[in-house]
Amino acid sequence: MRLRFAPSPTGHLHVGNARTALFNWLLARGQRGTFVLRIEDTDRERSTLESERTIFDDLRWLGLDWDEGPDRDGGHGPYRQSERLEIYRSHAAELLENSHAYYCFCTPEQLEADRQAASAAGLPPRYSGRCRAIDPAKAAARVAAGESAVIRFRVPDQRDVAFEDAVRGRVVVSTEVIGDPVLMRSDRTPAYNFAVVVDDALMGITQVIRGEDHISNTPRQVLIYEAFGWTPPRFAHLSLVLGPDHAPLSKRHGATSVAEFREKGYLPEALVNYLALIGWSPGDRDELLPLDELARRFSLGGVSHSAGVFDEEKLAWANRHYLKLAEPVRLAALVVRYLRKAGLATDPSPAAIAWLASVMPMVSGAVDRLDQAPDRLHLVFSGNVAAALAREEVRTEFAPDAARGVARALAEDLANAGRLLDRELFRAAAQRVRDRTGQKGRGLFHPIRVALTGEADGPELDLLVPAIDRAAELQSPSGLAPVTGCRERAAAFAQAL
Repeated sequence: MRLRFAPSPTGHLHVGNARTALFNWLLARGQRGTFVLRIEDTDRERSTLESERTIFDDLRWLGLDWDEGPDRDGGHGPYRQSERLEIYRSHAAELLENSHAYYCFCTPEQLEADRQAASAAGLPPRYSGRCRAIDPAKAAARVAAGESAVIRFRVPDQRDVAFEDAVRGRVVVSTEVIGDPVLMRSDRTPAYNFAVVVDDALMGITQVIRGEDHISNTPRQVLIYEAFGWTPPRFAHLSLVLGPDHAPLSKRHGATSVAEFREKGYLPEALVNYLALIGWSPGDRDELLPLDELARRFSLGGVSHSAGVFDEEKLAWANRHYLKLAEPVRLAALVVRYLRKAGLATDPSPAAIAWLASVMPMVSGAVDRLDQAPDRLHLVFSGNVAAALAREEVRTEFAPDAARGVARALAEDLANAGRLLDRELFRAAAQRVRDRTGQKGRGLFHPIRVALTGEADGPELDLLVPAIDRAAELQSPSGLAPVTGCRERAAAFAQAL
């Protein structure tokens, strides 16, 4: 079994195309087949090497490796269409030779006039066949003399073209609605329907999984396979990925590319797992599964022909699951980029990375995405007493003597306590403040929280306080924004009162 993913390097990898790549990869890996990466870059104006590199990077990030491709020869290359032009030209010449193709000299103006006439007559837009009857020798002479022409495929008259779709069943299309497609453009580059057939046949592709927008192309391609005497692959056309409003997923729905979701702080395993669930079910009520298990369970028989809706809330649900499973050291390394953007980090030292890893449990259980980590950690780096007391609600909170008493008792206790508070030492300090002031519950912990963080809510104090003190003790330069310890924060707050 040989499958392929053949993107055009004209932009970022859309999540819909990523799902197509994933389904091909899952079937190849699950059946111990070969997964081929082919680059369809004959659009000279829009194709770029930068886009190609981005696609490679996105696929690797998702964990979708390939057995053959531009960087991994498997004996069926080249794997870029721009490097296969002579292959297409020789195969087009073969079709000309056996009368399955012909030169067409129609100008764009003639073609547009024919389309308008067909539309006015209520007929489907298709090529009129104007150049079909030109003598091949005369046509060849005109081309040799420099006249511009395309090469068209001669679609047989009055017959049905049928193929079995692994998702949609038997599909039958009459050639009466199929115009003669262009095989080679006038600049001697191949059209999509021709290049894809030649590539898939010569690369031995046995299964083609692609979007349903290609269904209309398939009858034309089947006819080209027949003209060469080749056996077509088995086709499977996936439903499109829709937005929440059931329109095709596009920029107006927000992020649509793999790179955008990566930038927002989604883990690759979450995005891959969620994409697998759009239009397919692994069964047994299981949804969150590692990539190798998804491959083991995947089959085209379980793919739905109904359109799938991309729901970012469900993606966030999957991401929360994988964030909780991820190693803290891995998350710490990933979070650095977002701390830099927030102005909380530059180039963290190994000790700073170790500190970040230690506080990741405080982050991963409370965010949907890693780009939310700075908001979760900002209380570690803040503690601006003047800013806190400038707020009316804080001044009101500390108007009563009881709240003031807690803040002052905390400052006095921490002045005499160990400089580095861990969870147990903080709990012991809070107990001493309780014993001294008689306050408990919210009356105790709310003033403590405001005195140490300047905020009324946030992470659990017995996690946050140790995180603050460990960060304050990092040797400079740590590559993190400076942090004021809890002792200094409590003292400054009490003095400001």
